[in-house]
Amino acid sequence: MAKIYTRTGDTGQSGLIGGSRVSKSSPRLAAIGDVDEANAAIGVALSCGVSPDIADCLSRVQNELFDLGAMLATPKEGNYRTSQVSPSQISRLEAEIDEFTSQVPPLTHFILPGGSPTAAQLHFCRTVVRRAERSVVALAEEEEIPPEAIIYLNRLSDLLFTLARTVNRRSGVEEVKWTPEDKT
Repeated sequence: MAKIYTRTGDTGQSGLIGGSRVSKSSPRLAAIGDVDEANAAIGVALSCGVSPDIADCLSRVQNELFDLGAMLATPKEGNYRTSQVSPSQISRLEAEIDEFTSQVPPLTHFILPGGSPTAAQLHFCRTVVRRAERSVVALAEEEEIPPEAIIYLNRLSDLLFTLARTVNRRSGVEEVKWTPEDKT
């Protein structure tokens, strides 16, 4: 039986696709880890119970995030082929944002993350995706990263916001309006 532990990371290094090793504190590993965390958060949202159309959407996104992580784990200098984020995936996210946005009332105020437990989890997913986006931007400042990676994460956070609103609407749960504190 193969063991899950390899001990190869015990010195603070992690392997990339192709075998090169980098520090676990590198911007590349931060970006990979944040994308992985976003994927796990979406898995939690799926476990909360969502409608089939939202489940299909989120399940596809999980696979796309795994592909994005693999892309980030592949050094540019090697001849390794991994899946890339494509413009068609971004277009699909935009179409889904438009479709789900049509199911909720227009925003007339800021809303706080919350509502139903599933919507709150989707809001949490959105914040994790935003962190992943910041990590990928930081990596892109050090080395060339396909711009679609950043665009994809930016659209994904918008989709998750819209899905949270949709879940609240379908559940009959009011969105939590932000009421700024009156400082007068």
